[in-house]
Amino acid sequence: MQARVKWVEGMTFLGESASGHQILMDGNSGDKAPSPMEMLLMAAGGCSSIDVVSILQKGRHEVTDCEVKLTSERREEAPRLFTRIHLHFVVTGKELKESAVARAVELTAEKYCSVTLMLEKAAEISHSYEIIEA
Repeated sequence: MQARVKWVEGMTFLGESASGHQILMDGNSGDKAPSPMEMLLMAAGGCSSIDVVSILQKGRHEVTDCEVKLTSERREEAPRLFTRIHLHFVVTGKELKESAVARAVELTAEKYCSVTLMLEKAAEISHSYEIIEA
């Protein structure tokens, strides 16, 4: 995997993936675009959500929506690493079984989400979920 990041102006940078997708990043605490740390947090949510939806769909569960709300804590001093990240999944669907959602969250946490598995080397990662009937 490859990518590049190019300075635009001020503390704004443009990232481009090898697949040609671009995203703006802002080093001024997210003034014009997400900061790199905000993007890392969103990457954890995106990676794990993809897993949860995919696992449920493969199990033929009717998922109509999935949102993950992330909260985090960071060190006060530099480097301002994440120390804690919590992912709370809100999964909506028709007759979703709690055991299926619990298993999907467990699998993303323990086996599939590369981002959170990498981040857990530095931060405490926790997960929770709730199910909403569609």
